[in-house]
Amino acid sequence: MQFSTARETTEDTGKGRGFDLKVWGPFLALAALIVLGVLVNPTFISPGNLLNVVTRTAFIGIIAIGATFVITAGGLDLSVGSMAAFISGVMILGMNALAAQFGTGWLTVTAGMVLAIVLGLAAGLINGFAITRGRIEAFIVTLGTMGIYRSLVTYIADGGTITLASPIRSTYRPVYYDSLFGIPYPILLFAVVAILGAVLMTRTRFGRHVSAIGSNEAVARYSAIHVDAVKTVTYIIQGMCVALAVLIYVPRLGSASATTGLLWELEAIAAVIIGGTALRGGYGRIWGTVAGAIMLAMIGNILNLTGAISAYLNGAIQGVIIIVAVLLQRGVGGRR
Repeated sequence: MQFSTARETTEDTGKGRGFDLKVWGPFLALAALIVLGVLVNPTFISPGNLLNVVTRTAFIGIIAIGATFVITAGGLDLSVGSMAAFISGVMILGMNALAAQFGTGWLTVTAGMVLAIVLGLAAGLINGFAITRGRIEAFIVTLGTMGIYRSLVTYIADGGTITLASPIRSTYRPVYYDSLFGIPYPILLFAVVAILGAVLMTRTRFGRHVSAIGSNEAVARYSAIHVDAVKTVTYIIQGMCVALAVLIYVPRLGSASATTGLLWELEAIAAVIIGGTALRGGYGRIWGTVAGAIMLAMIGNILNLTGAISAYLNGAIQGVIIIVAVLLQRGVGGRR
């Protein structure tokens, strides 16, 4: 038996509407924000500034792509910022320890990258299993792991900062600061993850199952969809995306502490929601999430350029954006 609903068909394909605000709304808002930035300060549109904005977006954007799968399936992950801090800390400690035996070159850096990926996959698997096998609400599980990861990184840092050895950082530094054909590596990784995420979400059975589960989990079970397995995989994807973000974050600062990744979960969720993904699940847009992440970075950049509003209020503005975006979703889709 195949799972389908009129709402899912209309939302996913955009057919039956002359103009689908859910699909195009984030991109129109992004265009309006660019115009605003130019009006505030003409240097906003300079290639150097825009490249800097998108490069800084890569961390949150990659994490938000993973969050799109989780939220589309009706889940939530509040642990991504703490998870990033923990993975960063362990990765740095691992590379520092390996340097004594393998040197400070790419062998040590590659080993650290592999360690980060493994930790990300394991963290996502733990969240997924606790939610699906333990039958515990995603909010409770990820709230718990958020505290666990933040506490662990504080413990291993002994309340201070874990710093990557200078020779290793010199080797690793180009991953963030260098470019290919003028495009910084973080942007290239962000683009690759976005393309793969979009294909997985819209062109595969797995993506259809993710939307089906978020739309109506009970009906999805009756449709012979392996709900627990699919939901667990969404959290594994989220863990993988966090690890990939860490790979380009560590060479930027070369350190990790209890404040690393602070409020990244807020930024990731904000990017997903303002990108058009339904918070209730059942409908997700990877490219909308990309636009949402860039918008958030641009808002911070515009605040810095104008000086009219303190950049310290960026978190407050993001919170307001989340609330407004959800209200707009209800206005577009109606109350259900």
